Amino acid sequence: MLPNINLTRLNGETEQMHDYIGKVLLIVNVASHCGFTSQYTGLQSLYTQFQDRGFEVLGFPCNQFGGQEPGTASEIKQFCSTSYQVNFPLFEKTDVNGSAAHPLFEYLKHGAPGFLGTEAIKWNFTKFLVDRKGQVIRRYGSADTPTSMAKDIEKTLQESE
Repeated sequence: MLPNINLTRLNGETEQMHDYIGKVLLIVNVASHCGFTSQYTGLQSLYTQFQDRGFEVLGFPCNQFGGQEPGTASEIKQFCSTSYQVNFPLFEKTDVNGSAAHPLFEYLKHGAPGFLGTEAIKWNFTKFLVDRKGQVIRRYGSADTPTSMAKDIEKTLQESE
């Protein structure tokens, strides 16, 4: 079950992770200046395709990998909405590894370890699929395209409808 963690959106509004119980989630550490940044298009497409069935994409900008998310909250929001027409929830800049790692990412990494059981996130655009009960279903690497996840999302949505 998802822990009840405080979240802060790019616009400063706060909410709780428990607000998302009952939804299928794709949680992603994102960056505006990364070789995978074009995945915003696919993430937005998934969000548009499945949103009316209780699906959410949650984007967490991260500057831990090559300084690829240097912008302020307003710069990130402007870039995502202007360049990729993103309208899924985006949250404040977040550490995903290390001693300051956000508790949500600690939960996700523990629930779906990476290659050879390592929990560390290797790069931007690592994605976690979470079911309606808050169970981490699967971790996807940076190179896994959003389109390639559609069948898993569909299956997760169907299992809980």
